[in-house]
Amino acid sequence: MSLFNLSEKAYLMLADGQIFEGRSFGAKGTVIGEVVFTTGLTGYQETLTDPSYYGQIVTQTFPLIGNYGVNSQDNESAKSYVSGYIVREWCNMPSNFRCEGNIGDFLTEHNIIGIHSIDTRRLTRIIREVGVMNGVITTEDVYSKKEELLEKIRAFSVKDAVKSVTDNALHTYEPDGEKKFRVALFDFGYKRNIRQELLKRGCEVVVVPADTDAEKIREISPDGIMLSNGPGDPAENTDIISNIREIEKLGIPIFGICLGHQLMALANGGKTEKLKYGHRGANQPVIDLDSGLTYVTSQNHGYAVIGDSIDKSVGYVSHINANDKTCEGIRYTSVNAFTVQFHPEAHGGPLDTAYLFDEFVKNMEKERD
Repeated sequence: MSLFNLSEKAYLMLADGQIFEGRSFGAKGTVIGEVVFTTGLTGYQETLTDPSYYGQIVTQTFPLIGNYGVNSQDNESAKSYVSGYIVREWCNMPSNFRCEGNIGDFLTEHNIIGIHSIDTRRLTRIIREVGVMNGVITTEDVYSKKEELLEKIRAFSVKDAVKSVTDNALHTYEPDGEKKFRVALFDFGYKRNIRQELLKRGCEVVVVPADTDAEKIREISPDGIMLSNGPGDPAENTDIISNIREIEKLGIPIFGICLGHQLMALANGGKTEKLKYGHRGANQPVIDLDSGLTYVTSQNHGYAVIGDSIDKSVGYVSHINANDKTCEGIRYTSVNAFTVQFHPEAHGGPLDTAYLFDEFVKNMEKERD
């Protein structure tokens, strides 16, 4: 295959009718999704395999993608969940000692439609100014079907996201060394490195389906509960939110990340809102209000907890985003739990906040004592 296969055109059309002409890579066809952007310079394979991107067409703001290839070790899940993929320039001749293939073949293997050679800077500015909007990537003639496609684009919404990505089976993973604790990891679309961070700390990890109830958790008898990241509107998960209310009553230490953070807040009377264009990338500054320190974090979310909606008798906002002051963490006083909006398990990304896993372990130790 030639570097760009110039005979293959592809088109991106936004819900407002704007059309970008580019070139196709990956799978062929037509796909509709919510167009978002991520600012990470590296970690594109982790982005492609992060279930939190379910239903979304992902734009990479960094102009060159694919230069170090892909490999079988860096996947955050077993498949790719993005609806489509947009880059300025892609490299099909990567150079890296861990490389096992190129990103174009990866997209084809996972049936993901990609488009390259468009002005991603212009696209990103549109999303920043107007807000996230739906769009379509197609390798067919977009102009002859413009009105038909616009109708479908405008009617599209991401629904049943967690149900679409969770594994309905229970899986147990053992640490290499001494087993110190057992953690029930809720699979709302969890990233593999959350599991790895727990295993590194001597935790047996029991990955449970998203709809697991308090009675099943009692049977598993974990020392701690991890509420994972995941896709979609957190407020639509009404059954899971009700489950969390019952699970809290077990008195087991809880740690929530991203969607898990949002669901925990909703279970405790909080509210969430959709952000204009979200936080996605590995360079998001977060202020720890308890220590006053600012950390660089990896993030991927389009919704946020409204900090003022958390009742002071339940908990308090512990972290805020340094840019827009949105809620990035909550420490609960009514139950043994803390949650964060960002990803302390970031891979690849900053490791500034990995200490939160150590804090979770300490909470399990205290509860055992």
